[in-house]
Amino acid sequence: MAQIVGERVQKGDAIVDYEDKVFDDIQAEQGEKAYIFMHTVPFEGSVGLVNMLTATRVNRKGFDTSIVLFGPGSLMASATRGYPRVGDEAFPGGLGYNNQLNTFMGEGGHVYACRFSAAMLYGMREVDMLEGVKPINPLDVLDAQLTARREGALVMQTWTV
Repeated sequence: MAQIVGERVQKGDAIVDYEDKVFDDIQAEQGEKAYIFMHTVPFEGSVGLVNMLTATRVNRKGFDTSIVLFGPGSLMASATRGYPRVGDEAFPGGLGYNNQLNTFMGEGGHVYACRFSAAMLYGMREVDMLEGVKPINPLDVLDAQLTARREGALVMQTWTV
């Protein structure tokens, strides 16, 4: 049997070197843009929330940042989430998507959500989306990608099913 040697860690102890940063802290140059495309199921893993946190960080670095939600990702923009009433957080993190998208938009980020996936696949109306989210035509998902290419923007894409 293996024997674990050492002292028990205490709350607040660092167990890795958080101070060692390898890459330069890049900030956006004037006019640089970023697009984060998400086709991911809310609450089926950490992908959606991690991408929102990353989008927020990219936005704070000065990039004009847009999140494009499509497929099941459009559900992340739901303003009708909550239990037992809309806006009630039934468990810690239950409104994490709403809170992070609101933080992102409050700091100048842009959020777009596909009308087709919202309505056809999930029965979510445009009025059911968070205030500030711009509903888009499903054809805009590809054109947003092509726009990002033409602009030379940073592009991050996540597909999960």
